[in-house]
Amino acid sequence: MGCDRNCGLIAGAVIGAVLAVFGGILMPVGDMLIERTIKKEVVLEEGTIAYQNWVKTGTEVYRQFWIYDVQNPQEVVANSSKIKVKQRGPYTYRVRYLAKKNITHDPENHTVSFLQPNAAIFEPSLSAGTENDTWTVLNLAVAAAPHLYPNAFVQVVLNSLIKKSKSSMFQKRTVKELLWGYKDPFLSLVPYPISTTVGVFFPYNNTADGVYTVFSGKDNISQVAIIDTYKGKKNLSYWPSYCDMINGTDAASFPPFVEKTRVLRFFSSDICRKTCVYFTSSFSTCKS
Repeated sequence: MGCDRNCGLIAGAVIGAVLAVFGGILMPVGDMLIERTIKKEVVLEEGTIAYQNWVKTGTEVYRQFWIYDVQNPQEVVANSSKIKVKQRGPYTYRVRYLAKKNITHDPENHTVSFLQPNAAIFEPSLSAGTENDTWTVLNLAVAAAPHLYPNAFVQVVLNSLIKKSKSSMFQKRTVKELLWGYKDPFLSLVPYPISTTVGVFFPYNNTADGVYTVFSGKDNISQVAIIDTYKGKKNLSYWPSYCDMINGTDAASFPPFVEKTRVLRFFSSDICRKTCVYFTSSFSTCKS
């Protein structure tokens, strides 16, 4: 009876020791296999999991806008009073839901070039109102005219056209018009072949952004999706020094194995510069 107990204890200890040894061996092997699989599947080339999600993102991307509604337009125009505004919004649009196009691969430089189609769909459930909400905003054409054409004689002509079109420094426009474009009555009277459509993001819908050229990560996984050039350039030729550089990704994807201490950089063509994000804290979206 004592022998059976001793034999059982010995056998259990031996089995435990063997499992511990195997566990110590298999854990690093398993980690290595997982890392190898990730490195293979995140490369931006046809056939990988990352490539499918990269061409057409499966994650919904939204862009939100807030409008500054001018409360005292008459006082500002008549008396140069301090402008008073009230923030309206957000107005939310879903963007980047169209697949990338004109995708070309450069196997020698390990890069991929593409165009990103632009389109925006209004999301009422994530917005404070509708696209037809009307606010008092700056008249973009009237405000820009004297700065674009400083010649005194030209300004006299422009002022007469502004009065004739019954335009003013401020105007009432819907959210949709202000963002995506409207026919301006003042510009419609200008006797020159110019665009008469004005909008903060005009033209946007049915256009394409790029050409982007990004690294595929084939030779260096830490470079995957990092922008090499934008419209054939590595700099914007707009901002001074470091701010003018085009680096980071287009925010659609990032290299794998990102640590919390790493700064994530991405380039936004809408604001014509790069920006970055820092890790601050973790949170859960799961609801009990």
